[in-house]
Amino acid sequence: MPDMRVIPDEISYNAAISACEKGGEWQMALGLLSSMPDMRMTPNKISYSAAISACEKGGQWQMALSLLSTMPEIRVMPDQISYSAAISACEKGGRWELALSLLSSMPCMMVIPDGLNYNAAISACGKASQWQMALGLLSSMHDKRVIPNEISYNAAISACEKAGQWQLALGLLCSMPDMRVLQNKISYNAAISACEKGGQWQMALGLLSSMPDMMVIPNEISCNAAISACEKGGQWQLALNLLSSMPDMILIPDEISCSAAISACEKGGQWQLAMCLLSSMPDIKMTPSKIAYSAAISACEKGGEWQIALSLLSSMPDMRLIPNEVSYNAAISACEKGGQWQLALDLLSSMPDMRMTPNKISYNAAISACEKGGQWQLALEMLSIMPDISMIPNDISYNSAISACEKGGQWEMALCLLSRMSEMRVLPNEISYNAAIGACERKEASGSWRGVV
Repeated sequence: MPDMRVIPDEISYNAAISACEKGGEWQMALGLLSSMPDMRMTPNKISYSAAISACEKGGQWQMALSLLSTMPEIRVMPDQISYSAAISACEKGGRWELALSLLSSMPCMMVIPDGLNYNAAISACGKASQWQMALGLLSSMHDKRVIPNEISYNAAISACEKAGQWQLALGLLCSMPDMRVLQNKISYNAAISACEKGGQWQMALGLLSSMPDMMVIPNEISCNAAISACEKGGQWQLALNLLSSMPDMILIPDEISCSAAISACEKGGQWQLAMCLLSSMPDIKMTPSKIAYSAAISACEKGGEWQIALSLLSSMPDMRLIPNEVSYNAAISACEKGGQWQLALDLLSSMPDMRMTPNKISYNAAISACEKGGQWQLALEMLSIMPDISMIPNDISYNSAISACEKGGQWEMALCLLSRMSEMRVLPNEISYNAAIGACERKEASGSWRGVV
């Protein structure tokens, strides 16, 4: 058969660019776009829109904006699709101001914004916690005769959720049926998460239970948000009930579900249950996360089980988990509560070797461990180190150090620390004064405690 030479045309190139966009190959999409003039083909708005969308999916917001600005120069006028892709690129890049600027500039280019453009802009504001802007855009859609859909409302509810505006999130959710907009899982999940962040566990559970009545089937995200809401509200029993009820809803608990339930047990002082959950995760083919381990260590700390806390910390590498500051801080606090000041200091000193920078919580726990162990000199040493590493001691740091001096009979040093707090603009509280007075009373320094009062 004779060779069949097929010369690609604009349609072929547009299809290829679009294929690259769907495959996440933004560099290849740009390469095809730039090669079109060499093939005596003029890119059209479809070519550019597909390339901009490829940049958006690849997180290349600068390149997306560059392509959009190039279009008028070669007499290719952007349309709603071009702008939508560019606004979405700004959203993914966290550039909400640019997203709004693009939306507002559309009429100047004789392009009327549509629902897709508004939705992308609302989402951009939401991800940047600009909930007022997001609500303003949603409200302005009616004025511009653009009908909001479930995506518009979901983006606005998510914006309120991220900003902790649970009342507004609920208001938007409840208003959707009146606006003839169908509520879906995303709407409910965002609203439940908003209640979780706002400490409204009752509301979160109410929303979860109402989903089937609205013909919306809860998913793992719905339950996880509700479990987290119970965790934050100190409702460990309800958190465990939700976790155990997930299979009845044909839902499979995941690492997030179990981690939230372990955290709930930790806050409720149920270290045995926390350990039970953690140990059961591998049995159901679930790898415990760093969050799950940290919560379990913290649960053991609250339960005074410092040996188990240290055992958990040391076992994390075996599970291919790298401990973080939260894990170490919980373990240091466990040693502090267990009167193991040497181990607490060992953990603190080992953190840099693990490529971790101790923070204020780490040092405060170590100072408190020294105080409980009667090591006032070491407590003062820890306190003095903090400013050297650009860490400002707070009232907890000073109170532990003053208490250490009290236990060590160092009333002059206790008074000195109390005086230094004011100099460092750290406001002394009842604990500070009581520890200083106690130090003076221990030495029967009657003249000293009168000065404190």
